[in-house]
Amino acid sequence: MSDNGDDIPEPSRLSRLSELAGLPEWAEPAEPAGPGASAASAGLFEQPASLATLSVVDEVAVARRGFARLLGEFRRTAVLVPFDAHGSLWTADFNGVRWICAFSDEEALARFARAQGEAGCEWEYRTILGARLLDVMVPMLTAPAGVALDAGSEEGMVFPPVAGIVPDAVAVDLGGTR
Repeated sequence: MSDNGDDIPEPSRLSRLSELAGLPEWAEPAEPAGPGASAASAGLFEQPASLATLSVVDEVAVARRGFARLLGEFRRTAVLVPFDAHGSLWTADFNGVRWICAFSDEEALARFARAQGEAGCEWEYRTILGARLLDVMVPMLTAPAGVALDAGSEEGMVFPPVAGIVPDAVAVDLGGTR
């Protein structure tokens, strides 16, 4: 007997990361050109010729795919996370969100220490996988929390406490705003 998976139900909804990589919910797909026309002939899978020709929907889709790639890379990468004198994660509170400070390398951490006026101090830090920060450490904090990577630098970025980035149980509800 062979099982080709025909009895496996289709997923009932896309995951949040799939949503980041796809079109926004408010974007309606184009109708095929005529009876029997395929999605490919309707131009749904064509790549834009240049960034100048991208529509707003295309720009959003490109940005979401780019962020999804960055998030995936962050989740697979070990980052440096400093600890304070009490052995707690180094965090910063901003606009009601607690941000875990993480750094891509020792140079980025040293730049941050200099900016804090603590260049001469010894900083204790640990190497932690990005996925562990988002999936384990963020839920342990008592306030909405995310991760700030390379805080204070031009290359810095944030991974906010929203569904698809942190576990749904600790994500901040954006009230349907996307």
